[in-house]
Amino acid sequence: MAIFSVYVVNKAGGLIYQLDNQNPRAETEKTFSYPLDLVLKVHDERVLVSFGQRDGIRVGHAILSINGIDVNGRYTAEGKEVLEHLAIPSNYPLSIRFGRPRLTSNEKLMLASMFHSLFAIGSQLSPEPGSSGIEMLETDTFKLHCYQTLTGIKFMVLSDPRQAGIDSLLRKIYELYSDYALKNPFYSLEMPIRCELFDQNLKSALEVAEKAGTFGPSS
Repeated sequence: MAIFSVYVVNKAGGLIYQLDNQNPRAETEKTFSYPLDLVLKVHDERVLVSFGQRDGIRVGHAILSINGIDVNGRYTAEGKEVLEHLAIPSNYPLSIRFGRPRLTSNEKLMLASMFHSLFAIGSQLSPEPGSSGIEMLETDTFKLHCYQTLTGIKFMVLSDPRQAGIDSLLRKIYELYSDYALKNPFYSLEMPIRCELFDQNLKSALEVAEKAGTFGPSS
């Protein structure tokens, strides 16, 4: 089983904490000779495949590394512009790793805000008053679980669809938030959570939940 990530969103829809626990991205690494038989383009400051699919490489996949050197957006970790580097015949053969693009910090902020809006819409669509809002969204590859406190803070967990015990885990995360963030004299409500003890205990709780498949007697 796997727990992919944790999000904490304040009552105004702002992302105040995010942790990537496991990355389920499928990645493919191949060695290429010149000329490259894929068409690449720059989109949102990433180098993406725009045409040509082979060996698990799909349109929309991004270049993640070249010869083991990580790629950050349009540039390698060494500062080389990716498309320029790939256009030079003498650089080949090249080992290129492709995969789904990593979410940027801005994209995570935007997605958290969008879910906040969807949560409110879900509450308004309810035929009965006092709806809890969206508690779970399910796809074939993951489930998104949400727990909203009485003060409007939302705790969200993305997990493998088969992972059990998420309801109890969400309440455990709320407990950790109360113990290590709210009781921290330097923490301001509604602001980003930067607390080492919260990080450490959250990672431990996720590890326990993944290994056991449950968390506590009420799972």
